[in-house]
Amino acid sequence: MNQKASFSIALLHYPVYNKKGDIVTTAVTNLDIHDIARTGRTYGARRFFIITPLEIQRDFVHRILAHWRQGYGASYNPARKEAFDIVRVQPSLEAVQNAIAAETGQHPRLVATSAQDKRRNISFYDLRAAMLEYAGEWLLLFGTGWGISKDVLKNADFLLEPIRGTTGYNHLSVRSAVSIVMDRLAGA
Repeated sequence: MNQKASFSIALLHYPVYNKKGDIVTTAVTNLDIHDIARTGRTYGARRFFIITPLEIQRDFVHRILAHWRQGYGASYNPARKEAFDIVRVQPSLEAVQNAIAAETGQHPRLVATSAQDKRRNISFYDLRAAMLEYAGEWLLLFGTGWGISKDVLKNADFLLEPIRGTTGYNHLSVRSAVSIVMDRLAGA
């Protein structure tokens, strides 16, 4: 990715679907925090936002971050501390967008991801080109559970094409999806 493009990653825990199609709030997992922070740091994400409206879940994230930023974890594993320095927690997607605007002076272009093929998808190739051309802020939004709600997807500026394997099986962990997307958009 070119020097003028600045992007952040966000992991949405609400509003997302469960396997029955209900809108739910999913639980934050320790593995997601660790792996996505490391991926984001590797590929140059400015921030990795964890979005959950549940205060108890935000407190959980803050305890993990404190351990790796200031606690024993910071001295035990300085590389993990460096990755965790980009992590922020917010209660909503709107709060993330406002935080980016407050920090950078620019409202981010929102790129949502989905494992389902939608009519208005943008290809990895075209999105990478757009990110190289547009000098503003970008926010790459990933969902948990069984995917991001339709309302959020419809309000995104772009909907990224799904990752496609060779078998028709399409149930990647969000951590794997973030790594693949980051490599396609920001890899060397």
